[in-house]
Amino acid sequence: MIDKKYTETVHTDMNHYEYTTVTHDENKVRVYTLKNGLKVFLAQNFDAPRIQTFIPVRTGSNNDPADNTGLAHYLEHMMFKGTSKIGTQDWEKEKKLIDQISALYEAHKAEQDPEKKKEIYKKIDQISQEASQYAIANEYDKAISSLGASGTNAHTWFDETVYKNNIPNNELEKWLKIEKERFSEIVLRLFHTELESVYEEFNRAQDNDSRLVNYELMDALFPTHPNGQQTTLGKPEHLKNPSMEAIHKYFDEYYVPNNYAMVLVGDFDFEETIQLIDQYFGTIPYRELPEKTPVIEKPITEVVTKTVKSPTTPRVQLAWRTDSYGTREAMLADIVANILSNRGEAGLLDLHINQTQKMLWAQAFSVGLKQYGYFSIVAVPKETQALDEAKEMVLEEIELIKKGDFPDWMLPAIINDFKLQRMKGLETAEGLATTLYDTYIKGRTWEQELNEMDEYSSFTKEDVIHFAQAFFKNNYVVVYKEKGVNDKLVRVENPGITPVKINRDAQSEFLQEILADQPEDIKPEFIDYQKEIATDHVRDKKLSFVKNKHNDIAQVHFIFPFGSDNDRDLGTSTQFLQYVGTHRFSPEDLKKEFFKIGVSNDFKTTNNQLLITLSGLEENIEKGISLLQHWMYEVKPDQEIYTQFVDTILENREAVKKDKNRIMTALTTYTKLGSTSRFLDIISKEELESSKAEVFTDRMKNLFKYPYEIFFYGKDFENFKGYIGKYIEAESLQIPAPKLYPEPNTGGNVFFINYDMVQMEMSKAGKGNPVNPSNFGKVNVFNEYFGRGLSSIVFQEIRESKSLAYSAYVSYSAHSELNHPDYITTYIGTQPDKLMIAVDTMNDLMSELPEVPSQFENSKNAALKQIASTRVTRTNIFFNTLRLKKLNITHDFRKDIYEQIQVLKFEDLKQFYQAEIKPVHFNTAIIGKKENLNMEAVSKMGTFTEVSLQDIFGH
Repeated sequence: MIDKKYTETVHTDMNHYEYTTVTHDENKVRVYTLKNGLKVFLAQNFDAPRIQTFIPVRTGSNNDPADNTGLAHYLEHMMFKGTSKIGTQDWEKEKKLIDQISALYEAHKAEQDPEKKKEIYKKIDQISQEASQYAIANEYDKAISSLGASGTNAHTWFDETVYKNNIPNNELEKWLKIEKERFSEIVLRLFHTELESVYEEFNRAQDNDSRLVNYELMDALFPTHPNGQQTTLGKPEHLKNPSMEAIHKYFDEYYVPNNYAMVLVGDFDFEETIQLIDQYFGTIPYRELPEKTPVIEKPITEVVTKTVKSPTTPRVQLAWRTDSYGTREAMLADIVANILSNRGEAGLLDLHINQTQKMLWAQAFSVGLKQYGYFSIVAVPKETQALDEAKEMVLEEIELIKKGDFPDWMLPAIINDFKLQRMKGLETAEGLATTLYDTYIKGRTWEQELNEMDEYSSFTKEDVIHFAQAFFKNNYVVVYKEKGVNDKLVRVENPGITPVKINRDAQSEFLQEILADQPEDIKPEFIDYQKEIATDHVRDKKLSFVKNKHNDIAQVHFIFPFGSDNDRDLGTSTQFLQYVGTHRFSPEDLKKEFFKIGVSNDFKTTNNQLLITLSGLEENIEKGISLLQHWMYEVKPDQEIYTQFVDTILENREAVKKDKNRIMTALTTYTKLGSTSRFLDIISKEELESSKAEVFTDRMKNLFKYPYEIFFYGKDFENFKGYIGKYIEAESLQIPAPKLYPEPNTGGNVFFINYDMVQMEMSKAGKGNPVNPSNFGKVNVFNEYFGRGLSSIVFQEIRESKSLAYSAYVSYSAHSELNHPDYITTYIGTQPDKLMIAVDTMNDLMSELPEVPSQFENSKNAALKQIASTRVTRTNIFFNTLRLKKLNITHDFRKDIYEQIQVLKFEDLKQFYQAEIKPVHFNTAIIGKKENLNMEAVSKMGTFTEVSLQDIFGH
């Protein structure tokens, strides 16, 4: 039995509200339970005058009716559509029409004749068009963004639906008023257009083979439990035959105060906050939850095999079912996953397979759910290896654990890393709030959560061995992801939705009240970088220091003012370093040494900077620096390892050419920058194969001879200055001149890649004028108003009105460095038969900037509130100065942006649009199945070129 360090205690606050805390809890979390059963988790964080909010509901796809899968996720979407007060101009008239639509959907669901179903759908479309004249699209988002909220979103999973907002603390009561209204009732307005958007989300999932593999894996692991039988997105036949009545029933049953919680972490007063929450949410009545019969799975007693085919690189995934989150079995499975793969890359898979390059990649992980969970390993073999060979290689590593063939230091190091990650996770408002809502969803107490680390610490090596011997048998699921044609893709006909009215200018009485209620403004605080950053010099190196006011974790950054533009092969050299050792340590031993002291290392190469970062407990940072420099100065070239490294690079190059997302990224870069960009200037296969290992290791040996500066984030600068001099070598090498890459004009070209997928994705890229920081305020408001976000013009028109895409945006990206151009990009992902309508709609929207005065004011005020309530903290204090330096700015430029937005008029935004965006000419990138491409329509967009993978990847 473990002595509990953390124990729950009960208190009563000054207003007689009872709450619990946990002894020794550094975050001083308070947990209240209101009379209607609502749980309220409150914790203070004074980083900024903002509050991270989550409303986690203890229901998800596992509670979907068997004949209405996907319902919980669809309901989540509809929670953004408003109520009888939010989002309507005349509720009485609108309600009558919505009721008719609901009845028609029931008839549509019951009808078996396809032609009659189409006729019913036409009626639904017709009445939806009539109902939309009373609807106000996205009014919830307009209300919430008017507060200065950020991160507005939601997600649905097995047992949870979580609603998210980060708000300024002076808007707390208005946020509660909006959310109380939203959680009191649901109105299914603009239903059929949103349904089509959800179907587009389903299509995106079909083009994501990680999801497809996971579906097969879960189906085999849980042949009767909803974990495996009900996907979050649902079955296509259920999505196409929804029931509005079933959604209302689900909402009434599960969206009750005794089944959700309020999680708030931020800058607020405990007593005032709980009173406000009770005032708004305490009036929602308690309701008994439906009785659920637990589904108990039979043990898996044999190897269950599944196969998935798609165009991407082959891989194999194994999984064993575990007990539920927080159980002894689930915790031991988590430990075993970390013995195999851990953050320090010192696990058995890390060292025996990834480090030695025996296959492309292997990783273990565990997932704990409310009921059951699973332990899994993913392995990606080389092209010459069979999937079964990869499977056997990872099973051999599990056999080592069964035999106890892993070092004694490993278990304590893993537990220390768990504690370190917990410390990092709880230091921010979002991190703490996320842990709190997850604790609630899983039905655990905050006391149990805090005691978890001591439970992990109590496990011995013998416990792990006995667990592995009993757990890992021929009782697993294996999914072979083979390269091939996926014959299970569902391709759906465009239902022909008539665009609905979105009434951009209209405002409900509820929104007018929200906008009229103006609390006292939060005054913006702009940082004095000279005051916040201490500087000094040791030998010839500049040192910068920002104090960590939160915990004992420190970071040291070595910042080299050159990158791949100065030395094309710098990034490859830092990659090769990861595979080689020194005369004292093998490559595997180096990983172990870093992991033992709990210090992580990271090398990040960009075109104009190399950043080497060490992070860990401050007391171990010097050990980390010493080990890092030993590694780099004493690195031992090994030609045999280098040959394997080259093979791995070449295989990875082939693998990325099969990945749809990587292909789209490369295609859009090619569309923007052409065939002479730095992204295509890579070391060739021939150069790689003919090079010597010394070419790359010598770079690392000489690195500290170049100019660089040091940034230290921690508590004791004096102590750091006392020892860092020992590790600084006199500067003796000069930085090579950077290679200059052209930034060609865009316009009149369409570049296409043929790829077997359900959707079609299109992105346009246009080169703008050179970056001008005096435009940053306008850029901020333009993106909010027109191009991005739930209430933007583009989103409302393409998704809300016409249901043409799940994802669509226009983005103005200001360049991060002077004397370089800005870029304007557009994106649409949709069914092939909708693409050209979506393109035409986007072109119409961009021909002239639409003028919606109320939306402009809302976007402007939202931007001001976000800046006013944001604070620059932690390492961002220093790294902001590096970013601003590239723009020749030395002060907190947010002040200039804030002042510009304060006086911004719509006419100013219009002039910015006319000068900076309208004249831009675009190139177009399209990926999809060629047979689905409307060539006549595409030819109107420019000169069509079907490019090869070699064209866009450079290999």
